Amino acid sequence: MPEKSPKADRQALPLDDVPLTRRALVGVSGGVDSTALLHALVGKGYRKLTVAHLDHRLRGAAGAGDARFVRALAKRLDVPVIIGRTDVAAMAREGKVSIETAAREARYRFFAQAARETRCRTIVLAHQADDQAETFLFNALRGGGSGLGGMRRRSVREIDGVKLEIIRPWLGVWRAEIEAYAARENIRYREDATNASCEHTRNRLRRRVIPMLSREMGRDVRVSLWRAAEVIAAQQECIEEAVTATADQLSVAALRALPEALLRRAIHDWLRHHGIARISFALIESICVLVPADAVKAKVNLPGGRFARRREGVLFIDGGPGQAG
Repeated sequence: MPEKSPKADRQALPLDDVPLTRRALVGVSGGVDSTALLHALVGKGYRKLTVAHLDHRLRGAAGAGDARFVRALAKRLDVPVIIGRTDVAAMAREGKVSIETAAREARYRFFAQAARETRCRTIVLAHQADDQAETFLFNALRGGGSGLGGMRRRSVREIDGVKLEIIRPWLGVWRAEIEAYAARENIRYREDATNASCEHTRNRLRRRVIPMLSREMGRDVRVSLWRAAEVIAAQQECIEEAVTATADQLSVAALRALPEALLRRAIHDWLRHHGIARISFALIESICVLVPADAVKAKVNLPGGRFARRREGVLFIDGGPGQAG
């Protein structure tokens, strides 16, 4: 758990969640969080690592510079590296989703491809406590329903047929602590100029909304947001012990037997398993309408040109690309 103040500066940042003897990919963008994570892993003796970096082709020469920086960093630390490139803007246009959503989908597809190439099923990511607080607020404002719990320290996601274990050891570490660690260890990293822009929703939350809420409340609300995310995540883990929905199809009869809260959870997990973007409360409710015995509707439109259908006693998804995270 983070210290009471996001300004706390621990001398050692935790890596206990990462198995020392297991092969692992490390997602490295070149920014301070992921670069510091790679340095920390290598410094602690992790040797079975492969760096994975994706150029989203959104920032032109700066993005290409990030890729060169990560390649040189990996060479200096004697770690293998996989570099990918994806036209995220084109993905967003084709899928009719936001740049942020398309970038996230592209990253996880790239991670799945890298995992397949390296025969490695574990990836370590540098998401931290500020990211968790921002994710919780973003999902709450978007109406994400059962997605409110934010990110997990350990989770498993199936992406393009690859089951990938995702480990986020620094979800309890504040950004200020990572920056202090990087300064103390003289770690060089790349600054992403777009982080200073409020064009994207996440940046607006970070730079405008959360500071405004903190001023109005008279305290730093990031700690409260982080705690709320952790509490709900723990509750959802309990629910997941009762409900697992990672099958290609769902039995309508089995769904009818679930309490309403578990029904929503099952549908949320099923959509996520199929890589559906923008899973909102309204979307989940629209699919719940397919479940009753007297349901009139048999199809619901999904993001990305896909559909949830009910036929012969099961719900299934058709149209669009294969599974993605």
